[in-house]
Order: sequence, then structure tokens, then C-alpha cells
Amino acid sequence: MALDQMNEMSDETLLDLYGQGDPAAARALTLRLTPRVLGYAARLLTDRAEAEDVTQEAMLRLWKMAPDWRSGEAKVSTWLYRVVTNLCTDRLRRTRGVDIDAVPEPEDDQPAADERLQQATRMAALDKALATLPDRQREAVVLRHIEGLSNPEIAEILDISVEAVESLTARGKRALAAALSDQREELGYSNG
Repeated sequence: MALDQMNEMSDETLLDLYGQGDPAAARALTLRLTPRVLGYAARLLTDRAEAEDVTQEAMLRLWKMAPDWRSGEAKVSTWLYRVVTNLCTDRLRRTRGVDIDAVPEPEDDQPAADERLQQATRMAALDKALATLPDRQREAVVLRHIEGLSNPEIAEILDISVEAVESLTARGKRALAAALSDQREELGYSNG
């Protein structure tokens, strides 16, 4: 089957095909899910190398359970985000003793135009502000506003109620707004 035909299939269908021995389905699903999972993990961990390790581990777990996948019980992406959330939480718990100021800032070695530099500045400010949020608020905000998941999907991933998701995202957004309010001009946002 051609890759462009597989791109039109659902995640669940591709996982089912892989579980039946179709490696092309795994490739298509990997190309679709890995960038999203890596972005989510990187925002939770603020360490690209750690995020890559978590992404690899999560994808391996997906492939291992593919033959036993029961379609209709959960969405593949929801299951995968939950695995990533748990893996990130475990890593964060192990590294809590590290002084955050002792960790060097990652360097961007790509030359960029003014607009790209401005976007990078904005993203760095957002990532820094996200890192100040409590873990559950950060997870909910990233899943909702960066990954674009619905509140019911987030509730399933975080194993909490939809109301708790709404509360976490609302508190997280307020905290982010407060953390970033004094940087509006620096980040290129005018008051008008």
C-alpha cells in the first residue's frame, strides 16, 4: 500500500495493520505521531535529549502493544500522550534535586531572520514561563493550547475529570499571563 494512501487512514487503522505485520503502517504512524509526541515531551521536560529518549520509549511501547490493541476503546494519540505524560513525570521526579540554574540554556545554532528570531524569543519566554507552572497545570496547558487536544481527551490522558482539566488550564493560563505580562513590549506585542 502506498504511503499517501496510509496517510488518509486513522491512527487506529494503521496501528491495527502494524499489529498484523505491516511495517509500512508503522512507518506512516511514526511519521505522523513522533513530531507531536516529541514536541509535547520537550515542553514538559525542557530538555531535548530527554524528550527524544521519552519519545523513543513511548513509540517502542506503542509497537509492543500493537498486536493486542483493541480498536474503539481509546484513541491511539490519547493512549500515547498518556504514556508520554507518565514517562515525563517519572523523569521529572528523578531530577527534582537538580538546581535549575545549574542547567545551561540550550543554544540555537541556526541563523535566523528577524521574524524567526522574534518567534524564538517568544517561544523561549513561553517555555520558561511554562517551566514555572506546577506539573499538572503545565501538562494540561500544553496538551490543550499547544497540542490542541480536547478537554475530554486531556482528562483521559491525565486520568482526571473534565472539570479538573478546565480548572488546571484556567489557572495555568492565568499564571502564564501574569508571568509574561511585563514582557509584552520585549516580545513584540503592543498594547493596542
